[in-house]
This record gives sequence, structure tokens and C-alpha cells, in this order.
Amino acid sequence: MLRWLMGGGREPQGLSEKSSVQSLGEEQIQNPYTELLVLKGHHDIVRFLVQIDDCRFASAGDDGVVFLWNAQTGEKLFELHGHTHKITAIAAFPSSGVCEEKNHLILTASADRTVIVWDCNSGREVQKVSCFHSTVKCLTVLQSLDVWLSGGSDLCVWNRKLDLLCKTSHLTDADISALVELPKNCVAAAVGKELIIFRLVVSTEGSEGWDVLEVKRLADHQDNILSLVSVSDLTFVTGSHVGELIVWDALNWRSQVCDCNTWDPSFHTVTQQEIKLSQNQHEVSIQHLTSDAECVFAAVGKGIYVYNLQMKRVIACQRTAHDSIVLHIARLPNRQLVSCSEDGSVRIWELREKQQLPAEPVPTGFLNMWGFGRANKQASQTAKKMQESTTTYSLELIGDLIGHSSAVQMFLYFSDLGLVTCSADHLIILWKDGERESRLRSLTLFQKLEQNDDLQLRF
Repeated sequence: MLRWLMGGGREPQGLSEKSSVQSLGEEQIQNPYTELLVLKGHHDIVRFLVQIDDCRFASAGDDGVVFLWNAQTGEKLFELHGHTHKITAIAAFPSSGVCEEKNHLILTASADRTVIVWDCNSGREVQKVSCFHSTVKCLTVLQSLDVWLSGGSDLCVWNRKLDLLCKTSHLTDADISALVELPKNCVAAAVGKELIIFRLVVSTEGSEGWDVLEVKRLADHQDNILSLVSVSDLTFVTGSHVGELIVWDALNWRSQVCDCNTWDPSFHTVTQQEIKLSQNQHEVSIQHLTSDAECVFAAVGKGIYVYNLQMKRVIACQRTAHDSIVLHIARLPNRQLVSCSEDGSVRIWELREKQQLPAEPVPTGFLNMWGFGRANKQASQTAKKMQESTTTYSLELIGDLIGHSSAVQMFLYFSDLGLVTCSADHLIILWKDGERESRLRSLTLFQKLEQNDDLQLRF
């Protein structure tokens, strides 16, 4: 188990930060998003975006309305009304491999204690499920089994026809706040401070039925789990309100690494009695996690941290990436990251490898980078050896997208089509690559001129 505890104190070499937020001038050479389209329709906070296919996405929020959009043109495709309260979760349910017809569905859960299935091609309501005893907080699709899960006070398993296959009560006061798929037909559910592993098994009553069984409870976190992400078939990661980051084995649900001294030069094993947060808990809470095959990227308070799974250490961070809490981060191609914040900003970062620095001695009593734990002779020697062979990295700000007037909740990346953001200002903004859009307009104009020339030649 890797326990990452965010706090105050001195930072190790290569991870030092400026006290203030970085800023860019008007000339943002590396920022491609120089054009924007403002999409209007919602009349309350827009909290969710979900990608339907390569050029469509859906938006939803506190007004209870779902909109379907074209990511290329910004055109509003459908306006879906069916919920009477704010939407609490949304998920795309693409057609399975056995389906001949491309039947793209989306699932939306609401505080009105219903879940609605929508047909993205027609914009119609397929079916509404209203048998829930409490609000559904999360939705997860298990594509391999062609089923979907709803999490709230219970965990329910449904098929594509909206038949309830099975359900289970997790027997705790807290609700399921997040779900992630694991190998061997298992899922991990965040329930307060606990992580509960459930397994889906074929029912003994019939080949088409399913049972859901609770197989293990993991109580390693000391506070509520806020974020949960699958890294691979072998690993998943959780983050908590007090800044703990734990890396789990996805097959046996045990800790992958027990010696915490190996993952960072300045991190030393601490007991629960030794942990004393030097910052406000909200400033160290892990709001969101994302990953690739090599790293886990964490939105921690106002900052961004990059943890390398192979090196077992934090390789780069921006402790003050925004003026307020970072709500969402995502990885882009070419070692880039995007982050958005309660301060209304959207920022693009590039992970750069820095020139290796000479090793520095680690004094006895040196605290870890967040201000926890006790140093010892063995830890100091381990730290010195790792510093001698450690490559340092940095997160450099390369783009600052200013357009929203309130907290930006999340975003979607559509490659060539751009970046989509949603906000508490009720707006959705489609950010476009200015050079690409200019080339497309020129090409369109050239094609029209050619068509006119052809018409003139004919007559």
C-alpha cells in the first residue's frame, strides 16, 4: 500500500514551487485553443459531460435537463426532459459487440430517485426506472458483460433491457459514491471511508441471472474516499479527503508496495498516531484522479501531483496550480495535462524532463515533502541513493483558457475537434484549435470557388 499524505513542510529537490500561481501573457505560443464557441441552453450549474461517440456529447446538471451536442459545430441536437430534480450521475452505454444496430444510449440518475435511459439517435426516453429508495450517486457500465450498475444506498445490476438482475445492500450508513470496474467480474465501491469489493457471479437459478456478492472490505483510508480510478487490469487507485493516495492490486485487493521509503526520497513510514495535518483538510483533499500506463495524476487541493507507478514516487507537482480547488484533470497527448478549478480557469500543462541535478545530503530529521513522519538513518541512506539516480521533472504552464465566469466542473477532450468545458455559470464552451479552424475555412472557401468556376464553365 502506498499512502500519500498531503501537508505542509519543505519539499524535496526538484519539486519546489513558487508561492503564487503561475501566469501567462496574452501570447500563448503553445496553446492551440484560440477560438471558442459558447453553447447556451442550461439555466443552472452544468456538472456533467459525457462523450457519446467521436463527434457527440451530452451535458447535464442541476436544472435536470440533458442536452446532446455536436462537438464539431456546437449544434444542439436534442433537449431531453424527464427528470424533476438535479442530475446526480450520467454514463454512456454504447452498443455491445453482439448488437447489429448502433444503439447508443445514455443513462442519467437524478435526485428525484429515478434513472432514465435515453436513445441518443432519436433523443427519446427509452425507459424510466423509479424503484430506488434513495438518490443514485454513481453509474457504471460493464461493457464486457453488457450490464450497468447503479450505486446509492444499494448496488443494483441491470441489463440493457432495464431488467433488475440483482441488488445488494452494503450494510452501512454511507452511500456508494463511486464505482470502478476490476478484473474477474468484480467492482470496487467507495462507501465513506471503506472500499468494498463486489463480485458478479452467474446465478444458480438460471444461466441468464446474476448474483452480486460482497467479497471484501478494505478500511485503510482514514477519511472519506473522494476519487477512484482504474489504472490497468493490475492496478487501481483511491484518494481521500485528507490527502491519502493508495495504490491497490486489482486482482487480490492488497497493497502493492509495503515499504513506503522506496517510492520517494523524503517519505518515511508513519503510523496513524503520527499523522498531523498542517494544512486545512479541504486544501489537501484529492478531488479527482486520472492515469495512464505510467503515472497517476491527482488534483490535490489547489495543486496537481504526478505520481510515477514504476518509480514509486512523485515526479512533479504544481502545489498552487490554480487560485482555488482543482475539480478535474485529464491527460492529453504529448505529455500534456488539462486542469480546471473553482476559480473558473482552465489550464494546460506540459510534463517536462529537467536536467539531472547533483545529489544533496538529506539531513537527519528531514521531514517528508508534506511535513509528516520521522526520519531515521536507514531512510536517510535510501534517500541519498535515490537522489543520486533520480531524474527530475516539472509541470510547465503552456495555456490558460479564460472564458468561464464561475467554477469549471469538468471537461472532455475531442482530439482534433477541441476541448469542451462546463461550468457553474450555466455555459458550455467548445474550445477550438484556431489554426486548424482557419485551414478548414480556407478549404471550404476554396471548394466553393471551384464549384462556382465549374458552374460558369458549364454555362
